[in-house]
Amino acid sequence: MHLHPEEPEARSWVSVDDVELAVRVRALLPAENLALVLVDGRSGSGKSTFAERLARILDGAVVHSDDIAWHHDPIDWAEVLVDGVIAPWRRGEAVCFHPPGWVENGRPGVIEVPPQRTLIIEGVGAGRSGLAARAELVVWIQSDRDEARRRGLQRDVELGRTPKEAEVFWDKWMRSEEPFLANDRPWSRASLVVNGTPPIAMRAHSDIARGPLDV
Repeated sequence: MHLHPEEPEARSWVSVDDVELAVRVRALLPAENLALVLVDGRSGSGKSTFAERLARILDGAVVHSDDIAWHHDPIDWAEVLVDGVIAPWRRGEAVCFHPPGWVENGRPGVIEVPPQRTLIIEGVGAGRSGLAARAELVVWIQSDRDEARRRGLQRDVELGRTPKEAEVFWDKWMRSEEPFLANDRPWSRASLVVNGTPPIAMRAHSDIARGPLDV
């Protein structure tokens, strides 16, 4: 796997089906209390796919950091997330949050989270130090650098950008993402590592390894 130089490679991957994945994840969570799960990884790594899988098998809710950051700040959105989503969810309230970027730009709708036991936050930087201290579990999605880029460019083209526009957008975002992750090192706080770009992808299976990843 081709990784960024500062990121250690996970070892001893184990392929598990969704039933076994649920067993292993629940073993990392408190038996009775609320569980905040942070799914972090690089752009194009497969965070959203894994977060949705986890929500399905744990009967949890997913919030995407991109929705919090939209027209607000691509990196500095943690305080907005805590105040608008995590804090009321911890209090047992049903979350109905209209992020500031949505308000300022007239985006309709709200982020809704029912008062259920498991809340999953996914996005680049979800496992940052300030949020990890509030969470019961941090998951790092490790990914091949080239495959993640290919996926990201393909996704942006499918959203309507030209191939050239997609490359420009990707490279601009990397100038923010890469230094942030290199400095924050969320993989060092992850108790579970998931292979987001396995050589052979099997439906309803995940390749996992034990974290954290240390140099």
